[in-house]
Parts: sequence; structure tokens; C-alpha cells
Amino acid sequence: MKRSVEERIRDVRCLLAAAEAVFQDRQRIAPAIAAATGLSPAGVELGFASLERDATDEALRSLVARAGDAPRVHVILSANVFVAPLRALAVARAAAPRVTVRPSSRDPALTHALVAAVAAAGDAAVGLVDERDFVASGALEAGEIHVYGRDETIAVVRSRAADSRHVTVRGHGAGLGLAVVTHGIDVDVAAELLAQDVVPFDQRGCLSPRLAIVQGDAARALAFARTLHERLGAWTVRVPRGSLTPEERAESRRWRDTLAFAGDVFDGDGHAVAVAPPGAPWWLPPAGRHVQVIAQSELADLAARVAPIAPFVVTVATDDAPRVLAALPALAVARISPLGRVQHPELDGPVDLRNQERTPMWPV
Repeated sequence: MKRSVEERIRDVRCLLAAAEAVFQDRQRIAPAIAAATGLSPAGVELGFASLERDATDEALRSLVARAGDAPRVHVILSANVFVAPLRALAVARAAAPRVTVRPSSRDPALTHALVAAVAAAGDAAVGLVDERDFVASGALEAGEIHVYGRDETIAVVRSRAADSRHVTVRGHGAGLGLAVVTHGIDVDVAAELLAQDVVPFDQRGCLSPRLAIVQGDAARALAFARTLHERLGAWTVRVPRGSLTPEERAESRRWRDTLAFAGDVFDGDGHAVAVAPPGAPWWLPPAGRHVQVIAQSELADLAARVAPIAPFVVTVATDDAPRVLAALPALAVARISPLGRVQHPELDGPVDLRNQERTPMWPV
């Protein structure tokens, strides 16, 4: 017998109660998270503020509708954002009466803590699996595999599951965040709000804005970038950026050198903000608190500018969602957030809504 909407919401709320227990005990696992992610201790504490511990019934009904229905879901996690396992497990638990999860080998601490807390609350339906090649082992004969991570990882899982007519692979791959600052907001206010979106997780998540479009002329974009640089510098004092990998440091140097040649770069201790000249191509910033700013005189002309990156945009942060969506219909499938609230999305489904085209299984 299929579970009702109310039963699914109850099961997800059990996960949220487990998340609250983990949050209250966060100091126990915080050192392991810092070591695995490279975040500073203050960065880990800031990241915990994004851990979903409650949700409205309306949001959970939306989550259940988007989750679909499966006899079993196996979740394969990545290590980009350490709080992401909670939402991934919530989507899986809404879909299926039985869930197994393979934590990231690099950052398993929160997943282990959540599963243990769920079991302590009396829900035995969520279990850990260490099997690296879960598909090839034949451990899942029917149901869904939810894969989070690089597109290459998703492609490998899909190819291994291709021979099974009873297993569906749902991929949640790479993406980026975009900010659009309209004439309706003061640039100093907008810069402070955007800094609040950039700092958490050192910009490693797909929600983190890396590109900012400022409506206005080049002078307004430059003023915004200068203020964002100042705000990120102030944040660094409170929440220092964590360590970067050698590859990330190399990417940061290349990006800053490229933009310094073509435009203006405000280089800080633990961040960089660059202003590209009008009409310049996108140079996607690397993780580690890097933001590219461009000027756009009219929102009506924005569609062509955004078209090359539209398929990769997971979230749009803006001060005027109706106007921005009217100008950018291609981004209607992206998650829309107010500036300053990107890292706190409602628990209403996967954080990435780009692949939510299928018909909901349940009335909302």
C-alpha cells in the first residue's frame, strides 16, 4: 500500500527532528567537517545555519509532490556543501518507504550523524551503504538512484544502470548561482546582501552566486563591485575563508589574471571581485569567494546576455523577481531567492529544480 501524503510528511518531519538533534550536538562533529571541507571553524558554524530543521506544511507538500514515488531510493552524495545530505535524504524519504545512502567518502560526518539520529528517533527506514559500486553489485533491483555531484559521476551511474528496466537514475549535477541587481535597490544595500550569499560554504555549492548582473552603466557596476569587495573583506574578519586546494588556488590565479587584463579586479584577503567590460564573455569564477560583475543597461536586453549560461543556472538572487523573470523566461525553472536569502531555500523539493518536469505524483 502506498503511503499517503500525510505519512510522507510525517517521515520527513522525523528527519527534521533528527537534524535538530544533530544541530544541538554540532560541536562534536564540527572539527571533522572542518577537516574534510577545508572550511574555517567559523565557516562551519555559519554553514550549520543553513541546515533545515523545520518546514511549513505547504513546503513539505510541495516536496512530496516533487519527490514522486518509488519502492526504494538509493542516494549517492557528493562533498560540495556539508549540510546538503539532509535535503537529499528528505526528498528520498518523501519518495520511498526505504532509503539507503552512500555518504561522500571525503565528508561523511553529517550523513552518519543524521542517520544515527533518525534511528534513535525510531525510524529504521534509512540506512547507510558503503558499497562503492552499488549499481553493479545488483543491490538495487527496483526503485530510484539519486546521484548528487559531477556530471561525469551521474553519467557513470546512468551507464551502469542502463540494463535495468526497473531502476531510474535521477541526477543532480553541476550548476551555479546568478545575482541580478536592478535599479530598484541601492548598490550598497545590494552588495551587503550578496556578500551574505557568497560567504557560506566558501561558495562551493550550486546555490552560491558567482556572477552578478547590475542594471545600469559601467560606473554603477564598478561602484557595486567596490562595495562588494569591502563587504566581503569585513566578512573575512568574522568568518575567514577556509583553505583552498592547489587546483582551486591555480584557478583563482588564472581567473584574476584574466579579468585584470580585461577589466578591473578588487583583490582581497580571501576573496576577489572583478568587473568585466561591457560585452565581454563570461569567465566563470572558481569557488572561494570570487564574483564577476557586469553592467546591463536595460533588463529587456538581458536574455541574450544570459542565454549561454541559462542551462546551468540553479538559482537567481534578485531584489525584483517579477521583473527579472519577465526579462529572463529561460530561467523560470531556476530557484528564485531574495538577495541575502540564497543559502536558506524552503524545503520544498530538491534544491535544483531544473529537472522537475515530470508530473507530480501527489496533489499539492
